[in-house]
Amino acid sequence: MVKPYSLLTDFDIELFKAGKHYKLYEKLGAHVIEVDGEVGTYFAVWAPSAKRVSVIGEFNFWLDGDHPLNVRWDGSGIWEGFIPGVQKGTTYKYKIHSHHNNTSTEKADPFALHSEHPPQTASVVWDTDYTWNDGAWMGYRKDKNGLDKPFSVYEIHPESWMWNVEENRPLLYREMATHLVDYVKEMGFTHVEFMPIMQYPYSPSWGYQITGYFTPTSRFGSPQDFMYLVDCLHQNDIGVILDWVPSHFPADDHGLGLFDGTHVYEHPDGRKGYHPDWKSLIFNYGRNEVKSFLISNALFWLERYHADGLRVDAVASMLYLDYSREAGEWEPNRFGGRENLEAIEFIKEFNQAVFDHFPDVQTIAEESTAFNGVSKPVYH
Repeated sequence: MVKPYSLLTDFDIELFKAGKHYKLYEKLGAHVIEVDGEVGTYFAVWAPSAKRVSVIGEFNFWLDGDHPLNVRWDGSGIWEGFIPGVQKGTTYKYKIHSHHNNTSTEKADPFALHSEHPPQTASVVWDTDYTWNDGAWMGYRKDKNGLDKPFSVYEIHPESWMWNVEENRPLLYREMATHLVDYVKEMGFTHVEFMPIMQYPYSPSWGYQITGYFTPTSRFGSPQDFMYLVDCLHQNDIGVILDWVPSHFPADDHGLGLFDGTHVYEHPDGRKGYHPDWKSLIFNYGRNEVKSFLISNALFWLERYHADGLRVDAVASMLYLDYSREAGEWEPNRFGGRENLEAIEFIKEFNQAVFDHFPDVQTIAEESTAFNGVSKPVYH
């Protein structure tokens, strides 16, 4: 049984539609709450072209239709509802039936806080509760993390950095907390940069093809285990930079692509929505709801995981409409140029939002074309 319930206010919907909801993770996704004395989970998902959405999971034997969500009346395209008894640790997906060609999809939750260990692809009801012990670092971070401070960054790929030979596996987050801290201190680095830590299905991608933007990959432990790793680094005066990938995402069936049978997160025009090199999909930077998703995701890692910086991957692929495209495979912007004006505006809005909420963190562009002004501050 699904009870009608909502965490969303009219103002939330207004911000979401305007591309300005920077804490969307507090409203969408799966949240364990109590309603009328019953503990359960509130689910909310954006699927604007759906005609029916159900939550399927281990609690209903993955049966479609047993727990249908209710679509909001306001045209936001958000489906929501409260399911009593669903607890932390429950695996689930959304079964989405589309108005488009009567197709149906089974999708992981774009706002899931935890995911199954690959190759399994379901989301897991979870939380981000954690008692931090890095108050000293967070208090004086601005004195160690500023543009005028010396940086020495050690970049690691967690899946291959150090191997547990006896068990033939990479280190878990809590194991890294010991070995990585000791190594970085010995070598004299000021910061650690993690190659993408968000959930990704395909190991050879090194994490750069993300399906779970709001969860650290479950390969190495729980969200709290990764928080512990960050906490330990901070307690030893080591900053943490996360690679962040708003440039593209994979077309895996359980991911963001064709989410409700239509182009929800990706640009509908293949000249702007498909990456020919990586065979991946490109976000629709001109769609306000997508901007709310991406910018709230960036702020999520800064707030909930205490990250000290975001290194934005593949910025060049975002900046140019003709990136990896031959003549006739791209369309000039309204001024006749090759710059992706929507992506440029998105990057500006992202940087402004980060500065407004976390002025003591860094945003770093991985950009290979020396685009003029790429690192010029947008704030004054």
